[in-house]
Amino acid sequence: MNKASEKFRALLGAGEMAVAPGVYDGLTARLVEQAGFPVAYMTGAGTSAARGYPDYGLLTMTEMAEAAGVLARTVNIPVIADADTGYGNELNVTRTVREFEMRGVAGIHIEDQVFPKRCGHLDGKEIVPVDDFLAKIRAAVAARQDNNFCIIARTDARAVTTFEEAISRANQAIDAGADMIFVEATQSIEEFEQVPKLVRGPCLINIVKGGKTPDISLVDAANAGYRLAILPSLLSVAATDACELALTQLIQTGRPPSSAKGASLQARFQRFRADEWDALRTRFRGETSESSEHVDQKRA
Repeated sequence: MNKASEKFRALLGAGEMAVAPGVYDGLTARLVEQAGFPVAYMTGAGTSAARGYPDYGLLTMTEMAEAAGVLARTVNIPVIADADTGYGNELNVTRTVREFEMRGVAGIHIEDQVFPKRCGHLDGKEIVPVDDFLAKIRAAVAARQDNNFCIIARTDARAVTTFEEAISRANQAIDAGADMIFVEATQSIEEFEQVPKLVRGPCLINIVKGGKTPDISLVDAANAGYRLAILPSLLSVAATDACELALTQLIQTGRPPSSAKGASLQARFQRFRADEWDALRTRFRGETSESSEHVDQKRA
């Protein structure tokens, strides 16, 4: 049983809205966990950028699943991952669910865009017919081995057709077995507030810096009735700004930052449980001949 999926289900059942900052590598995942957040979100845009591509659906399913596996093995909190469109038809969706699930991910979201897709807050998106979308959701639900593994249905219909069509697709996805709904890129505060009232299931809100949805706070989202808030660009934007500043200062001053500031080298290693690895250096050394004979007898 995937313990991460159990943790996530318990989190959703606790009543309060869960907050999941976006992560894209082991370092950002550990930072989120150590900051005290109960869940992390693998951002597709951040994962693409970390591999040198824009969020245009250029990474394959295996690349995304491998990236999600890195995050899941790095932290003890649940990881929810972007699985784009499921990477094809129902056959591909079936494999997608199995690949993410066996890597210890707690859940994924699958969207109704055509593939290759585009970032949900960019113009020029296209969506598949609703029957195709619902078939993928049914396939995803049927494919999971762990009933706690969360299938999140994302619709991008608001940008392509109407808000009403997005709500209709969301409710049909719930009827098809989806555990949670992700109505992407609502275009006003009124639409943002209406989603949890009109959808017949728990809802996710995507808070994107500079995106289509007006700026909202976590308090706003919780009061509106959302159950999960993801912030995909939070750390990628912060990291980009911090790196650009550090590089500019290095060029201007000709000096790296002082060692007296910030965390020590040992503290940076400790983020990744360096003491546990150090203990392994000597744990298996110095065994007596008696203990070695005991091991040999057990093998015999």
